[in-house]
Amino acid sequence: QVQLVESGGNLVQVGGSLRLSCAASGRVFAINTMKWYRQAPGKQREWVATIDNIGLTNYADSVKGRFTISRDNAKNTVTVYLQMNSLKSEDTAVYYCNLWNTVGDYWGQGTQVTVSS
Repeated sequence: QVQLVESGGNLVQVGGSLRLSCAASGRVFAINTMKWYRQAPGKQREWVATIDNIGLTNYADSVKGRFTISRDNAKNTVTVYLQMNSLKSEDTAVYYCNLWNTVGDYWGQGTQVTVSS
């Protein structure tokens, strides 16, 4: 099993910045892909960003140029970050961390990001 714990969500003003963290522990394994998703009220969960085990990244068009995903690898643990700059009201959502490896597909409990104008 893998445990994912997100943190860093908060209330921030439009144009502000936040950094989300997701600590993964357990059967992480060396080959894994980590992603951030988000779900706004009344909307479906949407993919935000991906980083694989060698650091290749990809972003949704809606966040490209504003968000940066990164990761720190340690023995049996991985921490993934999402640096969010130039936040917009439409970025308001619960943000979820996801880890995929050869054993399974795992989700965190989510962290709330609220961007106020």
